[in-house]
Formats: sequence, structure tokens, C-alpha cells
Amino acid sequence: MAMMGGAGRGARVPGPSCAARATGGITLGVEEEFVLLDPATGAVALAAPDLLRMLDREPGVQQELMRFQVEIATRVCTSLDEVGRELARLRRLVADAAARLGCRLVASGTAPYHAPGLAAVTDHPRYRELARRYSRLVAEAGTCSCHVHVGIPSRELGVQVLARLRPWLASLLAITVNSPIAGGHDTAWASWRYPLWSRWPTAAAPAVWASAAAYDATVHGLISRGAALDERSVYILARLSPRYPTVEVRVADVCLDVATAVLVAGLTRALAGTALAEARRGTPAPAAPARWVDASLTAAARHGLTGAGVDPFTGRAVDARTLRSRLLDHVGAALSDRGDAAHITTLVHRLDSLGTGATRQRALFAAGSAPAFVEALARATLSSEEPASGHWPDERSGPPDQPVRPGLSSLTPSHIAVPR
Repeated sequence: MAMMGGAGRGARVPGPSCAARATGGITLGVEEEFVLLDPATGAVALAAPDLLRMLDREPGVQQELMRFQVEIATRVCTSLDEVGRELARLRRLVADAAARLGCRLVASGTAPYHAPGLAAVTDHPRYRELARRYSRLVAEAGTCSCHVHVGIPSRELGVQVLARLRPWLASLLAITVNSPIAGGHDTAWASWRYPLWSRWPTAAAPAVWASAAAYDATVHGLISRGAALDERSVYILARLSPRYPTVEVRVADVCLDVATAVLVAGLTRALAGTALAEARRGTPAPAAPARWVDASLTAAARHGLTGAGVDPFTGRAVDARTLRSRLLDHVGAALSDRGDAAHITTLVHRLDSLGTGATRQRALFAAGSAPAFVEALARATLSSEEPASGHWPDERSGPPDQPVRPGLSSLTPSHIAVPR
């Protein structure tokens, strides 16, 4: 990566306050993973190696675990507008290249139709070793997520940020759910990616670590016991990046459109800014038992914003939009101090007007054939500012023309099972 509540149409992010400038100069960047699909059948297209050769001078486009996947990564950004421009540029660049290869770039957390399993693994030493050690998990891999990186002053503060992010991860997932269809049918999950990804032995919510040294001890213990290949494959849902001076939040599905990706990036940065301010004031991290954090994540993956969630502080059933409203209240000062409140309010209204990616995917899937479904997803992948009416963009915004385990406990060493 090239980088260091019932909130309906009347919802507003809280206005300005006299609080300290919570987000300060916090930088951010976004990584997104996509699938490449055959427009005629909907099956995955193993075209990523050819696509990457076509774009070998673009540092923001990278290979992924499967040959039907591709990743984009923004530069270091300081504003949400910059994030949006970068994501729109990179999505269009990759979509153009995919079209020249006869396939479509699609933002979906899972491939909606057939995927070939281990036969699709990218020919790279690290990926081959992952497939050798964790063959059953890799065979059903190829899921696509959105990772938001936020710059942090130190790893010690980063651990404090992780402790304060834990209770809010489920609301970020509920906003971004975008993988209800897999194997050609509705899975009954808004994010089928989440239960698939949770089968990895390290894919869990972060624990509360007392220090960066304690965090590192957990990571190194997982690797030494065989639960992970290396630091990069310790798949904590929010972690200290093993490559950059950032906290990396990895809970979200890849977003169906750029606007939703900008929304989750803005909320994640505001959460980090709020957490940094609390840590510097000495405010203790809120108590959120692991079993309730896990339950909140499972409920978010199952229902998105359309049903009951679980309050991570009490374990009680609460409407998912109420939990989202609490999130907006929690980060309101940080959003206002950064100048992002109006932008985020607009994006929340847009999300409520159009629905989550999962809601939109289900409507499209029920309405048409596999080719029509793929084309509609490809159009949405390239859309950034759809009208409030929910109409899809016209064909100028569509794809380029062809040239002719759920509920894991939060991560502590005793909770990790080594795959057999």
C-alpha cells in the first residue's frame, strides 16, 4: 500500500463543540479488494495476473490471494474528498483494464457465483505456503474487504486506540455489509464474507492489551504456534499494521460504491481521533466483554442495518440503526473539529436512501439474470454520487465498453485454535 440510530433521513451528525481538535492532522488511506467476473456467466475470471501486467506502472494496484481478485490502495490522504477521488480513479483504472480483458470489476465481499477454490490461488511463494498450511480455509477464500488505515503517533497509543475501537466495529460492519449472494443463491447473511473470514484462527476482534509489547507477544505467540504464517496473516479485525505506522481497521466488506467507502473511512478516522483524545486524557477504555463484542459482530453480519443488533456494552438486543446513531454521537466532536460533519451527514442520508450494499445486491439478484446482475454490480462499483432517488447512473457511468466462523472470542492467546 502506498501509504505510510435511528439515523434516518432526519439524522445529523452532532454539530460543533469546544472539544479539542480530536482528529488533528490524522492521515488516512484505504485498501479495497475486488472480484473479476465473467459478464456472460457471473463466474470468476482468473484474469488478475494479466491485468496486473497491463498496469505494472501503477503502484496503487496490487495482486491478491486469488487470481480472480485485485486490490487497490490509495496514497496517504488528508481529506475525505481526496480519499474519494483516489478510490474513484483507481476503480475506473482497473475496470478499464478488466474490460479490455473481457471481464468486469465488481465490488462484492464474496464472488456471487462459482469460484474454483485452490486452483485459483495466485502463483506467489507466500500465497502457495498459505494454501499448503491452511488448504481448507484458502479453498473457500477470495473474499473481499475494505481496510482503512489511520496514522498514529506511536504504537503505544495505537494499542490504546484498538481498545477503544472494539465496541464500534460491529456498526462499521453493519454499514458496509455487501456480500449476501454466494454460490448463486442468497446466503441469508448480509455479510457472508464475515462468517467465512471468521474461520481463520486469528480473525477476531482485538483484545485489550496493556502495551505494545503485550500486543507483540500475542502476535508472535500466534505465529510460533502455527495459527498464522507471519505478521501479515494475523487477521485481527483491527490491528497495528505490520507494514505502516497506522491502525488498520479490517472489519468492513468492500463497499459497493465509492461513497460508502468514504463514509466508513471518515467514521473510522473519527473513531481513531476520539480514541486518541480519550487516551491522552487518561479516560479508561469502556468495558465491552468479548462475548458481547462477538455477538454484536455476528448480528451485524447477519442483518446489516435492517434488523436487531447487539449492544456490545450490555449484550442486549438493540435496533442496528440505534447503534449507528450512538456511533455518530460518539464521534460527533471529532467529525466537527475536522470539518467532516456535513460530509458524513450527507453520506449517511445517502446510505439510508439507497440501502446497504447487501440490500441493493438482493434487489438486483432477484430482478434479473446472472449477466444482468453482474452488469448492475459493475455499474455500482464505478458509481460515486447516485441520485437520492436510487436510480442507477446512466451508461456513461457504467462499465467500460468492450474493445470489440461467527462469534469468535476477542483475540487472546487462549482463544486461538491452530488449524489441523
